[in-house]
Amino acid sequence: MKHLSPLSSFVLAAAAALPAFASAQDDHRDDRRDDHRAEQRHDDRGAGPDHAWHKGDRIPDAYRDKRYEVTDWRSHHLSAPPAGYHWVQVNGDYVLAAIATGVIADILLNN
Repeated sequence: MKHLSPLSSFVLAAAAALPAFASAQDDHRDDRRDDHRAEQRHDDRGAGPDHAWHKGDRIPDAYRDKRYEVTDWRSHHLSAPPAGYHWVQVNGDYVLAAIATGVIADILLNN
């Protein structure tokens, strides 16, 4: 039976432990990113009457009425809405939302 030199034993042990070490580091980094995103979402001002609308949320049905729709988006210095979307204005904030679902794709806040 051959004996391994101390250096070979160390290299072999380090190579075996490396995947577990890398996995633990990745998990820690992912947790911090998720926590940061959650904190950022709660700290950032959103759109709408209570400043609680964010990208990915749905506009409440009461604000999906034609009176909130921005049809003259050029005069408001907004980009052309993509097909299936429209701009909605509430309290000076502009929200780009899907017409069919009300899901918010973009927000321009009135600061």
